[in-house]
Amino acid sequence: MPVITHAEAYLVDLAVETVRTDALQTFVKQETVFVEIHTDDGGSGLGYSYTIGTGGGAVLSLLRDNLLGRLPGKDPRRVEAIWRELFLTTKATTVGAITSLALAAVDTALWDWRSKNAGEPLWVLAGGAKDRIPLYDTEGGWLQLTTDELVAGAKASQAAGWPGIKMKIGRSPADDAARVAAVRQAVGPDFDVMLDANQSLTAAEALRRARLLEPYDPYWLEEPLPAEDVAGHERLAAGTTIPVAVGESMYSIGQFAEYLHRGAAGIVQVDVARIGGITPWLKVAHLAEAANVPVCPHFLMELHVSLCCAVPNSRYLEHIPQLRAITRDEITIAGGCALAPSSPGLGIAWDRDAIDDRRVL
Repeated sequence: MPVITHAEAYLVDLAVETVRTDALQTFVKQETVFVEIHTDDGGSGLGYSYTIGTGGGAVLSLLRDNLLGRLPGKDPRRVEAIWRELFLTTKATTVGAITSLALAAVDTALWDWRSKNAGEPLWVLAGGAKDRIPLYDTEGGWLQLTTDELVAGAKASQAAGWPGIKMKIGRSPADDAARVAAVRQAVGPDFDVMLDANQSLTAAEALRRARLLEPYDPYWLEEPLPAEDVAGHERLAAGTTIPVAVGESMYSIGQFAEYLHRGAAGIVQVDVARIGGITPWLKVAHLAEAANVPVCPHFLMELHVSLCCAVPNSRYLEHIPQLRAITRDEITIAGGCALAPSSPGLGIAWDRDAIDDRRVL
């Protein structure tokens, strides 16, 4: 039986690759929290989670002060048992972002070790449903861009063979409608246009905005309301033909279960870092599958490509490059799809020297 002998955590700061502004905030930097485990058979696993600029130190402290000391002596194959023990250890701070991000860093490290130990890529070990996933581009759709820039970005993505793009909304109703109309006119009817309000609307305003935007056939309306407003999302989903997408700001399986039970989510956007790791991510994906709802995860394309390929009900992967400064290669894209990695482990080729150069804690 292999045994964990050592675990460590550290924090790396990554500058954003491009200016990213939505209806409520600006992406300042990516604080990347790494966890590395080692086992007595010479194996190792490297996992991570992230913030978009604040809270990384708190995640690191929780790991160092409360979680990592429980790992030595554990069998790394027993990911469910380890996840549950760490979750119960932090019961007083769950459900919450800091705890979920800490659990995710440990859990992804365990899955990295497990996949390497099995000699299989993560996507095969976790299910192996498909070997590729369609991509949509977010980088050309940020709120600070002009309408002309939005149109140019959408046309460039279309010309590159991508099946869709996402653009932010959150200006005035008339301005949002005009920007979406311009993009739809430029790309035609057979190209998917996703919309993201970043939790900036009330339920009443979201209904109003949805009716203004319905003529342009959006593929989904993402995070229209604060994530805790399940009733508002339920009301909106019943009142519009646009599928409602939620999940990036949800931190427990139970939250997703409530949304699905109430018909408040037409697209599930579970984020592996914010849900607490691969172990609960897969449970949410299968919960959505049982409800006949597709999964289109938020951010972290370098890891989510494998999870999308693991499950049958994934439909899209979000393209936002953010790890290029600390990796040796990128996801492989062909025909508008990201291809599943072939190497054992998480499928991310980390550049350890670049990571060390950016360590802050």
